[in-house]
Amino acid sequence: MSSSTGIQVYKRLLKYTRAYWVAFALGLLGFFINAQTEWAAAQLVKFIINAIQNKDQHAKDWFPFLIVIIFLFRGIGTFMGNYFLSLVARNVVYHLRTELFNKLLTLPSHFFLHNSPGHISAKLIYDVEQVTGAATDALKTLVREGAVVAGLLVYLFWTNWRLSLSLLLIGPLAALMVRTASKRFRKLSHRIQNTMGDVSHTVNEVINGYSVVKSYGGEAFEKARFEKASMENLRQSMKMVVTASLNTPLVQLLMAVSMSFVVYMALQPHILGDVSAGEFVAYITAAGLLSKPVRALTDINEKIQRGIAAAESVFTMLDVPGETDSGKTVMGRSRGELEYRGLTFSYPETGPVLTNIDLHIQPGQTVALVGRSGSGKSTMVNLLPRFYDCDPGRILLDGRPLQDYTLDSLRRQISIVNQKVMLFDTTIAENIAYGSLSGASQTDIEAAALAAYAHEFIIKLPDGYRTRIGQDGAQLSGGQRQRLAIARAILKDAPILILDEATSALDNESEFYIQSALETVMKNRTTLVIAHRLSTIEKADLILVMENGQIVESGAHADLLARGGVYAQLHSRQFVEEDDGFRV
Repeated sequence: MSSSTGIQVYKRLLKYTRAYWVAFALGLLGFFINAQTEWAAAQLVKFIINAIQNKDQHAKDWFPFLIVIIFLFRGIGTFMGNYFLSLVARNVVYHLRTELFNKLLTLPSHFFLHNSPGHISAKLIYDVEQVTGAATDALKTLVREGAVVAGLLVYLFWTNWRLSLSLLLIGPLAALMVRTASKRFRKLSHRIQNTMGDVSHTVNEVINGYSVVKSYGGEAFEKARFEKASMENLRQSMKMVVTASLNTPLVQLLMAVSMSFVVYMALQPHILGDVSAGEFVAYITAAGLLSKPVRALTDINEKIQRGIAAAESVFTMLDVPGETDSGKTVMGRSRGELEYRGLTFSYPETGPVLTNIDLHIQPGQTVALVGRSGSGKSTMVNLLPRFYDCDPGRILLDGRPLQDYTLDSLRRQISIVNQKVMLFDTTIAENIAYGSLSGASQTDIEAAALAAYAHEFIIKLPDGYRTRIGQDGAQLSGGQRQRLAIARAILKDAPILILDEATSALDNESEFYIQSALETVMKNRTTLVIAHRLSTIEKADLILVMENGQIVESGAHADLLARGGVYAQLHSRQFVEEDDGFRV
């Protein structure tokens, strides 16, 4: 990233402060007051030395009060600067993190295919924290110490501008060193961000797949993988430390050379001329006071560059186009009529997944999609809620293209029960009445649970419907999680129902009850069933057999068996499988 780009990123970051310009101005005022006390301290040295030389007792008596006044103003200025700039900075980080999370909710599905959860969460947690460093500590130091340097330089030039010019001789060389270090800091910051994403990704996979790790003896492999990611993070972090550790002493060395030259010149009689001892000591004191703020400004360069690199990462995600929601029509309750016309679809990394699909589904029909893995069944249904957009071809709902409807009103028409159930670390009631269903009454929640045959096991839990179930419902069995997902779909009462191996996690007894519940909920609804068990497939109004993204057979169960084609072969295989959980 070029320096100009870095400046643009920092300017964009500072735009978030506009809403807090009053607090920002008060913070600047506070640090401006604080800066004045620095050169005032040098002037106070001049005051007391001259008073001693002139034996001015009245001036000596004022000296203690002046000390108190200077430190009083310094305290007021420091408090105002720290408080108000922290108020601004923390609010900036809050709004940035909130905006990033809100953006996450609108990103298209392909974004999540190309970015691992670990790298995404690292942006929200690690990268935003790095922005915090640039927006809080670094910003406060930049303003406070920058004001001190400016105040001292004005005082020095006001005292003796010719001598003070020598202090500026190191400016170009110091600027070159800082610029070189800044590029190095940003480059290393990007690497550290990537390694933190790798660390987070590895941890997430181990947490989510702990049972597989333990079952297959993957502990050594995961240790090595985590060690590799952590070691790379350590290496890049130490490179950052080395760069920072070299940069600051070098700049200080330049300051020392400049100061020694100033002192040498100041001691020459023709430079300062006929000045008092107090004026001489005050000038040297003020020049010496420059060292601390310059060192502080050099030290924060690392934080600023980390923050700029992190802000660039955050802004890159914020700039990703969200889901296209150009529809204008807000749909009421759909009839559930679906039509696929000349539909062809490809994922960016693969060839065609669906090819020239033509299909008309009447309202209330139950359609089963069967076929081998990778035949395009899940893609067929994932296009309905517009997780992806199809081109060429189109899908019509109630005679109108899906793109005509707003995403919100379109997705209200569809309930989905997947093979992999997603539950949240909250109560059972809140998991059933999730999202737009959160306003449902307890009576409706319990009715949905009863219909899904979940009520019986729920009331046996310690807190019933108020029981927290842990991340992804880890405290429940697979069958119990599946029943809660079905209860959620029942409560939604959408006219279109998608069942993607919805009974895959159930035992035989549970499947019998769930199948009964599903038969009830499927009435008067358009239902698409993917790779379901035989009982559902037999009762479907239409069975579609898919191979290589195409519909190769379609018809009722009995008709397809009579043809003796692909479906009949799949059907016959089921009876030689010992596991009655066989998928067709």
